[in-house]
Amino acid sequence: MNKQQVIGLLPAGGQATRISPLPLSKELYPVGFQKRSDQYHLSPKVVSHYLLEKMQQAGISEAYFILRPGKWDIPAYFGDGAMLSMSLGYLIMGLPFGVPFTLDQAYPFVQDAIVALGFPDILFQPEDAFVHLLTRLEAGNADVVLGLFPTDQPQKAGMVDFDDTGKVSLVIEKPQQSDLRYMWSIAVWTPAFTRFLHELLLSLETNNLSQQPELPIGDVIQVAINQGLRVEAEVFADGSYLDIGTPDDLSRAVQQFSILNAEGR
Repeated sequence: MNKQQVIGLLPAGGQATRISPLPLSKELYPVGFQKRSDQYHLSPKVVSHYLLEKMQQAGISEAYFILRPGKWDIPAYFGDGAMLSMSLGYLIMGLPFGVPFTLDQAYPFVQDAIVALGFPDILFQPEDAFVHLLTRLEAGNADVVLGLFPTDQPQKAGMVDFDDTGKVSLVIEKPQQSDLRYMWSIAVWTPAFTRFLHELLLSLETNNLSQQPELPIGDVIQVAINQGLRVEAEVFADGSYLDIGTPDDLSRAVQQFSILNAEGR
């Protein structure tokens, strides 16, 4: 696995209906600031930049945004990834039935690689989260490692049940009530899960899916568990998670990161 390539995937197929109208893709919403190369001036830092930095810290040098048609401002902004010393590519989503279908658009490019999944409209800590996930994936027998964060809002998250060894037994999407304490937000997985996802989606009757709610990626992970794939949890008990996809959380993110920048953090 040390020699196996790790590729980041950033699904950007959402329409940001909860915070519409926006003058740009939500993945490019400015949250905080960054120092420019001259060290004397600041420039806005877009929300997806934070995720790419965390991937880069884990040694991930190549990543793909998977876009909804029309979100051309994302490749216009990041270009080939030179600003991050990364190689960035852009794919166009196909079937509009949820994140699993969006991710599967990258199948020809990632089928033999380790995949690192992050959502480009989400801010989280710690900075080295992907380092921990990849270390656990390399050290054990897991097919998927989920990064878990504490939450008191299960109705907004994919909640996870796991044992003392970190083995995951249940992923349940957005329950109205739950005794579970941790949600997952990021993940890494082996080619075994990439193939499982691809074959599962091929088996579905897409004609019927247009009449149903979008398929969550958490549901696919649960099916994988049921069929014998090993999913493990890497818990960040002191970690944090913030989705800018709602007005309240967007406002909180802008205020929080403005304070951090003012403090020089």
